[in-house]
Amino acid sequence: MIKITLPDGSVKEFEKNTTPMDVAKSISEGLARNVISANFNGTKVETVTPLTTDGSLILYTWNDDEGKQSFWHSTSHIMAQALEELYPGVKLTIGPSIDNGFYYDVDLGEQSISEKDFPTIEAKMLEIARGKHDYKMRAVTKTEALDFYKKQGNEFKVELIENLEDGTITFCDHDTFTDLCRGGHIPNTGIVKAVKLLSVAGAYWRGDENKPQLTRIYGISFPKQKELKEYLELLEEAKKRDHRKLGKELELFTFSQKVGQGLPLWLPKGAALRERLENFLKKAQKKAGYEQVVSPHIGQKELYVTSGHYAKYGEDSFQPIRTPKMDEEFLLKPMNCPHHCEIYNSRPWSYKELPKRYAEFGTVYRYEQSGELHGLTRVRGFTQDDAHIFCTPDQLDEEFKKVIDLVLYVFGSLGFENFTAQVSLRDPDNPEKYIGSDENWEKAETAIINAANEKELNYVIETGEAAFYGPKLDFMVKDALGRSWQLGTIQVDYNLPERFDLNYKGSDDKLHRPVMIHRAPFGSLERFIAILLEHTAGNFPLWLMPEQAIILSISEKYEKYAEKVLNLLENAEIRALVDNRNETIGKKIRDAEMQKTPYMLIIGEQEEKDGTVSVRKHGEGDIGTITINEFSDLINSEINRTLKKF
Repeated sequence: MIKITLPDGSVKEFEKNTTPMDVAKSISEGLARNVISANFNGTKVETVTPLTTDGSLILYTWNDDEGKQSFWHSTSHIMAQALEELYPGVKLTIGPSIDNGFYYDVDLGEQSISEKDFPTIEAKMLEIARGKHDYKMRAVTKTEALDFYKKQGNEFKVELIENLEDGTITFCDHDTFTDLCRGGHIPNTGIVKAVKLLSVAGAYWRGDENKPQLTRIYGISFPKQKELKEYLELLEEAKKRDHRKLGKELELFTFSQKVGQGLPLWLPKGAALRERLENFLKKAQKKAGYEQVVSPHIGQKELYVTSGHYAKYGEDSFQPIRTPKMDEEFLLKPMNCPHHCEIYNSRPWSYKELPKRYAEFGTVYRYEQSGELHGLTRVRGFTQDDAHIFCTPDQLDEEFKKVIDLVLYVFGSLGFENFTAQVSLRDPDNPEKYIGSDENWEKAETAIINAANEKELNYVIETGEAAFYGPKLDFMVKDALGRSWQLGTIQVDYNLPERFDLNYKGSDDKLHRPVMIHRAPFGSLERFIAILLEHTAGNFPLWLMPEQAIILSISEKYEKYAEKVLNLLENAEIRALVDNRNETIGKKIRDAEMQKTPYMLIIGEQEEKDGTVSVRKHGEGDIGTITINEFSDLINSEINRTLKKF
């Protein structure tokens, strides 16, 4: 007999070689009908995998993220089989699941695939799926695996296998198809009822620009046609909200090939939007005791060697900048933290002067491959709302909780209400990925978990997601379309203070090492604005809008009154402008709606006579005729409702 521990902590005994499906049946027939994959002792397994030892078992259904990942990965196998049947000679490489769906990278040789070919491929995939073919895992020797793919002439799979250890290699079979795979599949292909191929793109083998370019085909699948229909409707809404489209329409930012890929240019309205976001956070930071600092856009290579960033990210940095003196090497700044360490190190400190909180909207530069650039969400130059807190170990808990409060204030003021915190810990099986002692890592990880518990955050623990220098608390925010984004991060770091030899004099008159907290509620300002654009569809909170109101005169006869209204609004610190174009009032209203201006103030003969404005709200229509003072109160009341107090 073997003992199986379930997620609720209960332990059940089963005969050796029982399967996850057998365990599901012992719990309920309903669960057995819905379980599609499992995890045994931290490894993904199939529902028919024999269990031979004691261990912990998690059963997944379509409603679990892990279940969806197995479902989508299994569908990538179906797509691979369809491609082999439709495109003889195609070479398969890798086909993982992703956050929404899956992709497969293939070498088509002289053949090509475009979106017009998708219906044919989808039809073949559904034909295969309807066969209800079981997914079967089998172990193979390294020699067998190499022979199999050498006969196919697939150098990509051969390269993958050559880097694997003998005894760890498995194939997955279904129908007439075989693929190199670690496992984690649904029971059979028949569970896949709906598929949709979404796009096709180029991708370099193993992400290396010096290696062959492959064809990457993205797709998604569902156990019900209805769910695919709902997803496609959501996709259409996402297209309407695409920040690149809205950014152009609202005249916020642009890109120029002459300036360079991945380097956004902020237009006046976008620059003003950024400035308001920066001022919003600066005001909160000042209340929280932060001091503003400024660091240069470049630094000596040695600075980043000391910090460890060069060893970890040197390949992702722009090549060294050489000065006329050939022995000098500088890098475009990839991180702000080493600069802040040197600011702290500029003078001696006493424990009585800590914590020191340095904040900076610092622009950093990291090289991204051109194929991975995407609007504002993936760029080569971006501004971080960085801050670094240098504190004593005794102050760590309180400082960390204060940063959590600041992050929650930012989210609340910008309408991000649906989020989960993620405690990102190191991977104990890969210690070489991290710097610093085990003792410091344990202290840092414990501090984060304690703070998350004390603040009663809804959080999950993710092993292996820590930064190379320390664990972190990330905030995973769901937008209006239900998509999850990582926004806001707080990191505890015992390591950079050691690498930069930071210290302070304690009450015992001896030198001690401070603890460093890295934090960025926005993260990348560019990425944050992109996500906010898509979350709000461009209807930003009123306090953040470029223009809060636009004055629309029925004819040029009322231009003087329009200017008077504008002056009164400006005196009340309401951002407004006048549309005095020689256009019909209907066209002016339509244009204002397109620009997502929150309030339209329409004026004509009666309004001028009464000293009033007729108010129309974006997306809602007419709300009545009121005085300027009443409109000012209306604006301030709405701002006070949405802009939280800190």
